[in-house]
Amino acid sequence: MLVVENSLSEALNKYFGYESFKGEQEAVIRSLLAGRNTFVIMPTGGGKSMCYQLPALMSKGTAIIISPLIALMKNQVDAIRGFNTDDGVAHFMNSSLSKLEITKVRQDIRDKKTKLLFVAPESLTKDENVKFLQEIEISFFAIDEAHCISEWGHDFRPEYRRLRPIIDQIGEFPIIALTATATEKVQADIQKNLGMSDAVVYKASFNRPNLYYEIRPKQNVLKEIIKFVKQHTGKSGVIYCLSRKKVEEVAQTLTVNGIKALPYHAGLDSTTRAKHQDMFLMEEVDVIVATIAFGMGIDKPDVRFVIHHDIPKSLEGYYQETGRAGRDGREGRCVTFYSFKDIEKLEKFMKGKPVAEQEIGKQLLLETVGYAETSICRRRVLLNYFGEKYDQDNCNSCDNCLHPKPLIEAQDELEMLLDAILAVKEKHQAEHLVNVLMGKADQQVKTYKHDKLEVYGEGSEQNERFWTALIRQALIAGLLDKDIDNYGLLRLSDDGHAYLKSPSSFKIALDTNFENTETDEDDEFSGAGGGGAADEQLFEMLKNLRKNVAKQINLPPFVIFQDPSLEEMATNYPISIEELKNITGVGSGKAMKYGKAFAELIKKYVEDNEIERPMDLVVKSVVNKSMLKVYIIQNIDRKIALNDMAEAKGITTAELITEIETIVASGTRIDITYYINEVIDEDRQDELFEYFRSAETDSAADALTELGEDDYSLEEVRLMRIRFMSEIGN
Repeated sequence: MLVVENSLSEALNKYFGYESFKGEQEAVIRSLLAGRNTFVIMPTGGGKSMCYQLPALMSKGTAIIISPLIALMKNQVDAIRGFNTDDGVAHFMNSSLSKLEITKVRQDIRDKKTKLLFVAPESLTKDENVKFLQEIEISFFAIDEAHCISEWGHDFRPEYRRLRPIIDQIGEFPIIALTATATEKVQADIQKNLGMSDAVVYKASFNRPNLYYEIRPKQNVLKEIIKFVKQHTGKSGVIYCLSRKKVEEVAQTLTVNGIKALPYHAGLDSTTRAKHQDMFLMEEVDVIVATIAFGMGIDKPDVRFVIHHDIPKSLEGYYQETGRAGRDGREGRCVTFYSFKDIEKLEKFMKGKPVAEQEIGKQLLLETVGYAETSICRRRVLLNYFGEKYDQDNCNSCDNCLHPKPLIEAQDELEMLLDAILAVKEKHQAEHLVNVLMGKADQQVKTYKHDKLEVYGEGSEQNERFWTALIRQALIAGLLDKDIDNYGLLRLSDDGHAYLKSPSSFKIALDTNFENTETDEDDEFSGAGGGGAADEQLFEMLKNLRKNVAKQINLPPFVIFQDPSLEEMATNYPISIEELKNITGVGSGKAMKYGKAFAELIKKYVEDNEIERPMDLVVKSVVNKSMLKVYIIQNIDRKIALNDMAEAKGITTAELITEIETIVASGTRIDITYYINEVIDEDRQDELFEYFRSAETDSAADALTELGEDDYSLEEVRLMRIRFMSEIGN
């Protein structure tokens, strides 16, 4: 027995001022105080930290809390000190401390002042720290964010897998492992690695009824985010992005549009990160734009919205990040912008990693796609993923329940799918089955001779997205099982076998909203997103004006302004050169060169039709939105090869070309002839240049169709399009 106090409720009131426990907190605490290994799966906001804080304060010795992030440790220590008169009651020990500070921490522990010591897993592996911990009285070990142990978890940390042998080296103590998200697979992995298969497991419901879940197509995403945040002025929110670069860009854009926002990512120094976190907690800023590193265990109960600029890599990551909204049980809106292109980008990032890691990552991504594209209740899908049943037909708090998608009958196709899975002996993944059904004889299909099967090509009338959607929805309906241990092989469940014996109606939804979202960086030169809410009459007037201007100077119309830019003008009604500069794909150069006539036409149209301009939605762009633009221009001046620049910046050459296209589309003249001469011979250059001189659109896809895909590469077309636009248009 660890406990030195009698009444748990008295201790709760004494140390924290609460009258009663939340959910299963009391049972968890009793288990730990009785010296039993304990495993806690409790959603964000469920009160996990109390499960080790109270027992630590009640027990003899110091509890060692293993935590993955410095910011998280600081937040926890500050919170505990807030309930105590002596700051020595809680300390953290990590790389941010000086030798003098570490000496002070150790002295407080020796003096038995410290009840909780937070350490990073990396700190625990140091011999000097192991030796110190062997010398002191320890009550128990708590492993927070325990999902970091599992390769199947959304935030795998290799150091976590080395914890058990180090704890054994220090001594024999009860262990409590805690996480906000764990599928059955992750749960088993955690228990096995920590050697605590005997642990008492407490699993709270994953249902957060106060959260509203919504997936939106990724169109005009920055405008949509700014519009959303301005509709929730004064409320706290977190916006998650996958890259540091995107975090900086979004934070800057929010700031210039009058929103109090700060960035948070691992590229900032620890002092800046801590400062930004504190400013958010103290409500000096409303919005934090962050990579996933932000928010673990941050005790801010009134975060009212969580926006995902990019879809997360796994449903566990999504669940944990959205779980930071509405921890006080009140309003929490979770909006995610999704494009299938994001999934393709994430898959590209996985290349080069070990095969097993790639396969795991691919399966986690498939689950995320299934959730994003499903037509059924999002709450039901999420809870199903974590092994929890949700029987209500309508949660009234997700986009699918509030705005149901139309369904189509798929009974025949489902029977076809189940037959195909049995025909391949339940030993293949979804991708292979789709190829078999559609009659695509790739190398794997030929190797297994599945092109000889009766089901081969039976489903060719439907496209790949249909079959993929059907597989996902059959999984959710429980007709299929996915063998995660074997990289996602599909097999029939008992219900699936029963369905084949007695088939019945099976309806699915096909949502194509996500297929063509986001601008196609290979086919839209300007990088501008389509409007969707443009004033059609004004749009036609602007197109006619563009045609006339182009005729006068003998240029293709797209060189003046491209359609997405005109659509944006017809949506936001800019009436001055300054406002035109904020239109995507215009920029200062083109606004000055061609903008006057367009601004005058729009101004007259607005006055004649008494239009109230949506100025709150005119998003101001960030001037020199990133150092990358400056870097590109400077290095092109120095005639550095594009592939060398891309490698230096850790991006692909295609991504670098996209950045150059955006710069040129806004009116800046750039000369990449030196690079083009190295990679495209002169005759081909001339043919491409002449093509764009007479082309009706700037589409790279149209150019390839016209010139022949076998004769020219997409990169060649894009490079010559840049040269043409820069020389002729700018």
